[in-house]
Amino acid sequence: MKRRIAIVAGGDSSEHDVSMRSADGLMSFMDHEKYDCLVVDMAGDKWTVHYGSERLPIDKNDFSFTTADGKHNFDFAYITIHGTPGENGILQGYFDLIGLPYSTSDVLVESLTFNKFALNNFLRAYSQFHLSDSILVRRGMARPADEAIIERLGLPCFVKPNAGGSSFGITKVKTLEDLAPAIDKAMNESDEVMIEKLMVGTEVTCGCYHNGTEIITFPITEVVTTQEFFDYDAKYNGKVDEITPARIADETAARVSNLTKEIYAILNCYGIIRIDYILSGERGNEEINILEINTTPGMTVTSFIPQQVRAAGLDIKDVLSQIIEGRF
Repeated sequence: MKRRIAIVAGGDSSEHDVSMRSADGLMSFMDHEKYDCLVVDMAGDKWTVHYGSERLPIDKNDFSFTTADGKHNFDFAYITIHGTPGENGILQGYFDLIGLPYSTSDVLVESLTFNKFALNNFLRAYSQFHLSDSILVRRGMARPADEAIIERLGLPCFVKPNAGGSSFGITKVKTLEDLAPAIDKAMNESDEVMIEKLMVGTEVTCGCYHNGTEIITFPITEVVTTQEFFDYDAKYNGKVDEITPARIADETAARVSNLTKEIYAILNCYGIIRIDYILSGERGNEEINILEINTTPGMTVTSFIPQQVRAAGLDIKDVLSQIIEGRF
Protein backbone atom coordinates (compact mmCIF):
# COMPACT_ATOMS: atom_id res chain seq x y z
CA MET A 1 0.00 0.00 0.00
CA LYS A 2 1.07 3.58 -0.61
CA ARG A 3 2.21 5.64 2.36
CA ARG A 4 -0.25 8.44 3.13
CA ILE A 5 1.57 11.78 3.31
CA ALA A 6 0.18 14.91 4.95
CA ILE A 7 1.54 18.04 3.29
CA VAL A 8 1.15 20.30 6.32
CA ALA A 9 0.72 23.96 5.38
CA GLY A 10 -0.82 27.24 6.49
CA GLY A 11 0.15 28.22 10.01
CA ASP A 12 -0.48 31.28 12.12
CA SER A 13 1.92 33.85 10.67
CA SER A 14 1.57 36.38 7.86
CA GLU A 15 3.06 33.77 5.55
CA HIS A 16 0.00 31.48 5.69
CA ASP A 17 -0.90 32.02 2.03
CA VAL A 18 2.71 31.63 0.90
CA SER A 19 2.79 28.31 2.73
CA MET A 20 -0.33 27.15 0.89
CA ARG A 21 1.43 27.93 -2.39
CA SER A 22 4.36 25.81 -1.23
CA ALA A 23 1.90 23.00 -0.51
CA ASP A 24 0.65 23.23 -4.10
CA GLY A 25 4.24 23.03 -5.29
CA LEU A 26 4.98 19.98 -3.14
CA MET A 27 1.82 18.28 -4.34
CA SER A 28 3.01 18.71 -7.93
CA PHE A 29 6.51 17.42 -7.09
CA MET A 30 5.60 14.30 -5.10
CA ASP A 31 5.87 10.80 -6.54
CA HIS A 32 2.17 9.92 -6.66
CA GLU A 33 2.90 6.34 -7.71
CA LYS A 34 4.51 5.84 -4.29
CA TYR A 35 2.52 8.21 -2.06
CA ASP A 36 -1.08 9.19 -1.39
CA CYS A 37 -0.70 12.92 -0.63
CA LEU A 38 -3.23 15.20 1.02
CA VAL A 39 -2.87 18.84 2.06
CA VAL A 40 -3.60 19.69 5.70
CA ASP A 41 -4.30 23.39 6.30
CA MET A 42 -3.60 24.69 9.80
CA ALA A 43 -5.03 28.02 10.93
CA GLY A 44 -5.15 28.49 14.68
CA ASP A 45 -7.07 25.59 16.20
CA LYS A 46 -8.78 24.84 12.89
CA TRP A 47 -6.97 21.97 11.20
CA THR A 48 -8.60 20.59 8.05
CA VAL A 49 -7.58 18.10 5.40
CA HIS A 50 -8.34 18.71 1.73
CA TYR A 51 -10.07 15.46 0.82
CA GLY A 52 -11.36 15.83 -2.73
CA SER A 53 -13.88 18.67 -2.66
CA GLU A 54 -14.36 18.27 1.11
CA ARG A 55 -12.59 20.01 3.97
CA LEU A 56 -12.63 17.57 6.88
CA PRO A 57 -11.50 18.26 10.47
CA ILE A 58 -8.30 16.71 11.79
CA ASP A 59 -8.57 14.84 15.09
CA LYS A 60 -5.71 16.37 17.10
CA ASN A 61 -5.51 13.32 19.37
CA ASP A 62 -3.74 11.34 16.66
CA PHE A 63 -3.73 13.58 13.53
CA SER A 64 -6.36 11.43 11.85
CA PHE A 65 -9.52 12.26 9.90
CA THR A 66 -12.78 10.44 9.33
CA THR A 67 -14.76 9.94 6.12
CA ALA A 68 -17.87 7.94 5.26
CA ASP A 69 -15.69 4.84 4.92
CA GLY A 70 -14.02 5.20 8.30
CA LYS A 71 -10.99 6.66 10.05
CA HIS A 72 -7.79 7.49 8.17
CA ASN A 73 -4.28 8.00 9.58
CA PHE A 74 -1.17 9.51 8.06
CA ASP A 75 2.20 7.80 7.81
CA PHE A 76 4.31 10.95 7.43
CA ALA A 77 4.02 14.73 7.69
CA TYR A 78 5.82 16.89 5.15
CA ILE A 79 5.90 20.28 6.90
CA THR A 80 5.86 23.36 4.69
CA ILE A 81 4.65 25.97 7.18
CA HIS A 82 6.67 29.20 7.05
CA GLY A 83 6.49 30.56 10.59
CA THR A 84 4.68 29.28 13.66
CA PRO A 85 3.87 26.50 14.50
CA GLY A 86 5.77 24.58 11.81
CA GLU A 87 9.12 26.37 11.75
CA ASN A 88 9.73 26.97 15.45
CA GLY A 89 9.55 23.45 16.91
CA ILE A 90 5.99 23.55 18.22
CA LEU A 91 4.53 21.25 15.56
CA GLN A 92 7.58 18.98 15.69
CA GLY A 93 6.99 18.49 19.43
CA TYR A 94 3.37 17.53 18.76
CA PHE A 95 4.38 15.02 16.08
CA ASP A 96 7.01 13.56 18.42
CA LEU A 97 4.34 13.06 21.08
CA ILE A 98 2.00 11.15 18.78
CA GLY A 99 4.83 9.27 17.02
CA LEU A 100 4.36 10.64 13.50
CA PRO A 101 7.59 11.04 11.48
CA TYR A 102 8.12 14.37 9.73
CA SER A 103 10.32 16.08 7.16
CA THR A 104 12.18 18.70 9.16
CA SER A 105 14.82 18.87 11.87
CA ASP A 106 13.83 18.22 15.49
CA VAL A 107 12.37 20.55 18.11
CA LEU A 108 15.68 21.98 19.29
CA VAL A 109 17.03 22.75 15.82
CA GLU A 110 13.76 24.27 14.65
CA SER A 111 13.34 26.50 17.70
CA LEU A 112 16.98 27.60 17.58
CA THR A 113 17.06 28.44 13.87
CA PHE A 114 13.74 30.28 14.14
CA ASN A 115 15.18 32.62 16.77
CA LYS A 116 17.61 34.69 14.72
CA PHE A 117 19.41 36.31 17.67
CA ALA A 118 19.85 33.03 19.58
CA LEU A 119 21.08 31.25 16.45
CA ASN A 120 23.62 33.96 15.66
CA ASN A 121 25.02 33.83 19.17
CA PHE A 122 25.21 30.03 19.04
CA LEU A 123 27.12 30.15 15.74
CA ARG A 124 29.50 32.81 17.08
CA ALA A 125 30.98 30.08 19.29
CA TYR A 126 32.57 28.73 16.11
CA SER A 127 35.43 30.97 14.97
CA GLN A 128 35.04 30.05 11.29
CA PHE A 129 31.59 31.66 11.04
CA HIS A 130 31.11 35.35 10.30
CA LEU A 131 27.89 37.09 11.41
CA SER A 132 26.74 40.68 11.63
CA ASP A 133 26.58 42.52 14.95
CA SER A 134 23.03 42.83 16.31
CA ILE A 135 20.92 44.03 19.24
CA LEU A 136 17.77 42.36 20.59
CA VAL A 137 14.81 44.31 21.98
CA ARG A 138 11.73 42.78 23.61
CA ARG A 139 8.17 44.02 23.91
CA GLY A 140 7.48 45.65 27.27
CA MET A 141 11.13 45.84 28.32
CA ALA A 142 13.50 48.80 28.40
CA ARG A 143 15.71 49.09 25.37
CA PRO A 144 18.82 51.12 24.55
CA ALA A 145 18.27 54.67 23.36
CA ASP A 146 17.83 54.92 19.62
CA GLU A 147 20.99 57.03 19.42
CA ALA A 148 22.97 54.31 21.22
CA ILE A 149 21.67 51.65 18.83
CA ILE A 150 22.68 53.70 15.80
CA GLU A 151 26.06 54.54 17.31
CA ARG A 152 26.81 50.83 17.66
CA LEU A 153 25.29 49.46 14.45
CA GLY A 154 25.45 52.45 12.12
CA LEU A 155 23.13 53.46 9.29
CA PRO A 156 21.61 51.96 7.30
CA CYS A 157 20.72 49.01 9.52
CA PHE A 158 18.07 46.30 9.36
CA VAL A 159 15.18 45.87 11.78
CA LYS A 160 13.46 42.49 11.58
CA PRO A 161 11.21 40.24 13.65
CA ASN A 162 13.47 37.99 15.70
CA ALA A 163 11.13 35.01 15.63
CA GLY A 164 9.52 35.03 12.22
CA GLY A 165 10.07 34.62 8.53
CA SER A 166 12.02 36.95 6.27
CA SER A 167 9.15 38.38 4.24
CA PHE A 168 7.13 40.53 6.64
CA GLY A 169 7.95 43.21 9.18
CA ILE A 170 11.46 43.97 7.92
CA THR A 171 12.71 47.53 7.38
CA LYS A 172 15.97 48.91 6.08
CA VAL A 173 16.40 51.91 8.39
CA LYS A 174 18.26 54.88 6.92
CA THR A 175 17.64 57.61 9.50
CA LEU A 176 17.45 57.85 13.27
CA GLU A 177 13.81 58.98 13.02
CA ASP A 178 12.87 55.80 11.14
CA LEU A 179 14.20 53.42 13.80
CA ALA A 180 11.32 53.52 16.32
CA PRO A 181 8.56 53.06 13.66
CA ALA A 182 10.53 50.16 12.19
CA ILE A 183 10.73 48.48 15.59
CA ASP A 184 6.97 48.94 16.05
CA LYS A 185 6.36 47.40 12.62
CA ALA A 186 8.50 44.37 13.44
CA MET A 187 6.71 43.98 16.79
CA ASN A 188 3.52 43.26 14.82
CA GLU A 189 5.17 40.00 13.73
CA SER A 190 7.15 39.03 16.83
CA ASP A 191 7.46 40.03 20.51
CA GLU A 192 11.21 40.22 19.96
CA VAL A 193 12.97 42.38 17.38
CA MET A 194 16.53 42.11 16.13
CA ILE A 195 18.35 45.22 14.91
CA GLU A 196 21.26 44.20 12.72
CA LYS A 197 24.30 45.93 11.26
CA LEU A 198 24.15 46.20 7.46
CA MET A 199 26.28 43.73 5.52
CA VAL A 200 27.28 44.98 2.08
CA GLY A 201 28.04 42.60 -0.76
CA THR A 202 26.60 39.93 -3.02
CA GLU A 203 23.66 37.94 -1.64
CA VAL A 204 23.67 34.22 -2.38
CA THR A 205 21.71 31.26 -1.08
CA CYS A 206 22.58 27.56 -0.93
CA GLY A 207 20.20 24.65 -0.44
CA CYS A 208 21.20 21.42 1.25
CA TYR A 209 19.83 18.04 2.38
CA HIS A 210 20.98 14.61 3.53
CA ASN A 211 20.25 11.85 1.01
CA GLY A 212 20.65 9.05 3.55
CA THR A 213 24.35 8.63 2.84
CA GLU A 214 25.88 12.10 2.71
CA ILE A 215 25.05 15.80 2.89
CA ILE A 216 24.34 17.15 -0.58
CA THR A 217 24.45 20.84 -1.49
CA PHE A 218 22.70 22.25 -4.53
CA PRO A 219 24.10 24.83 -6.96
CA ILE A 220 24.24 28.28 -5.39
CA THR A 221 21.80 31.03 -6.39
CA GLU A 222 22.75 34.69 -6.65
CA VAL A 223 19.99 37.10 -5.60
CA VAL A 224 19.81 40.44 -7.41
CA THR A 225 16.86 42.73 -6.72
CA THR A 226 15.86 46.27 -7.65
CA GLN A 227 14.25 46.60 -4.23
CA GLU A 228 16.04 47.95 -1.15
CA PHE A 229 16.46 44.33 -0.07
CA PHE A 230 15.02 40.87 -0.78
CA ASP A 231 11.55 41.58 0.64
CA TYR A 232 8.10 40.10 -0.02
CA ASP A 233 7.64 42.17 -3.18
CA ALA A 234 10.96 40.95 -4.55
CA LYS A 235 10.27 37.33 -3.64
CA TYR A 236 6.73 36.95 -4.86
CA ASN A 237 6.08 39.77 -7.33
CA GLY A 238 9.00 39.15 -9.63
CA LYS A 239 11.21 42.09 -8.64
CA VAL A 240 14.34 39.97 -8.45
CA ASP A 241 16.80 38.12 -10.65
CA GLU A 242 17.65 34.68 -9.31
CA ILE A 243 20.78 33.45 -11.07
CA THR A 244 21.65 29.76 -10.70
CA PRO A 245 24.50 28.96 -10.61
CA ALA A 246 25.68 32.19 -9.01
CA ARG A 247 28.20 34.37 -10.85
CA ILE A 248 30.90 33.87 -8.25
CA ALA A 249 34.39 32.42 -8.39
CA ASP A 250 34.62 28.62 -8.34
CA GLU A 251 36.69 28.71 -5.16
CA THR A 252 34.08 30.90 -3.46
CA ALA A 253 31.29 28.55 -4.54
CA ALA A 254 33.22 25.62 -3.07
CA ARG A 255 33.72 27.47 0.21
CA VAL A 256 30.02 28.39 0.44
CA SER A 257 29.04 24.79 -0.30
CA ASN A 258 31.41 23.38 2.30
CA LEU A 259 30.29 25.93 4.90
CA THR A 260 26.65 24.99 4.27
CA LYS A 261 27.45 21.31 4.82
CA GLU A 262 29.37 22.16 7.99
CA ILE A 263 26.46 24.14 9.46
CA TYR A 264 24.01 21.38 8.52
CA ALA A 265 26.18 18.83 10.34
CA ILE A 266 26.83 21.00 13.43
CA LEU A 267 23.11 21.65 13.90
CA ASN A 268 22.23 18.02 13.08
CA CYS A 269 19.59 19.12 10.59
CA TYR A 270 17.17 16.92 8.67
CA GLY A 271 15.37 17.48 5.39
CA ILE A 272 15.99 20.41 3.09
CA ILE A 273 17.38 23.64 4.50
CA ARG A 274 18.57 26.81 2.78
CA ILE A 275 21.26 29.16 4.08
CA ASP A 276 21.52 32.77 2.90
CA TYR A 277 24.86 34.58 2.83
CA ILE A 278 26.38 37.96 2.01
CA LEU A 279 29.74 37.80 0.23
CA SER A 280 31.92 40.83 0.88
CA GLY A 281 35.40 41.71 -0.30
CA GLU A 282 37.67 40.78 -3.18
CA ARG A 283 36.28 38.32 -5.75
CA GLY A 284 37.55 34.83 -5.06
CA ASN A 285 38.62 35.75 -1.54
CA GLU A 286 35.35 37.07 -0.11
CA GLU A 287 34.35 36.93 3.52
CA ILE A 288 31.29 34.68 3.76
CA ASN A 289 28.79 36.24 6.15
CA ILE A 290 25.88 34.12 7.37
CA LEU A 291 22.60 35.96 6.93
CA GLU A 292 19.86 33.46 7.79
CA ILE A 293 19.04 29.75 7.97
CA ASN A 294 15.67 28.64 6.61
CA THR A 295 14.60 25.14 7.66
CA THR A 296 11.31 25.10 5.75
CA PRO A 297 12.23 26.91 2.53
CA GLY A 298 9.61 27.85 -0.03
CA MET A 299 8.63 25.04 -2.39
CA THR A 300 6.64 26.78 -5.11
CA VAL A 301 7.65 26.00 -8.69
CA THR A 302 9.70 29.22 -8.83
CA SER A 303 11.23 29.01 -5.33
CA PHE A 304 14.99 28.75 -4.82
CA ILE A 305 15.10 25.06 -3.87
CA PRO A 306 13.23 23.67 -6.91
CA GLN A 307 15.43 25.89 -9.12
CA GLN A 308 18.59 24.59 -7.47
CA VAL A 309 17.47 20.96 -7.63
CA ARG A 310 16.85 21.33 -11.38
CA ALA A 311 20.24 23.02 -11.83
CA ALA A 312 21.86 20.07 -10.05
CA GLY A 313 20.33 17.69 -12.58
CA LEU A 314 18.29 15.97 -9.89
CA ASP A 315 14.63 15.01 -9.95
CA ILE A 316 12.87 16.75 -7.08
CA LYS A 317 10.45 13.87 -6.59
CA ASP A 318 13.45 11.64 -5.85
CA VAL A 319 14.83 14.18 -3.36
CA LEU A 320 11.48 14.32 -1.55
CA SER A 321 11.21 10.53 -1.56
CA GLN A 322 14.66 10.23 0.03
CA ILE A 323 13.59 12.59 2.80
CA ILE A 324 10.40 10.64 3.43
CA GLU A 325 11.99 7.17 3.29
CA GLY A 326 14.86 8.31 5.51
CA ARG A 327 12.44 8.37 8.43
CA PHE A 328 11.46 4.70 8.08
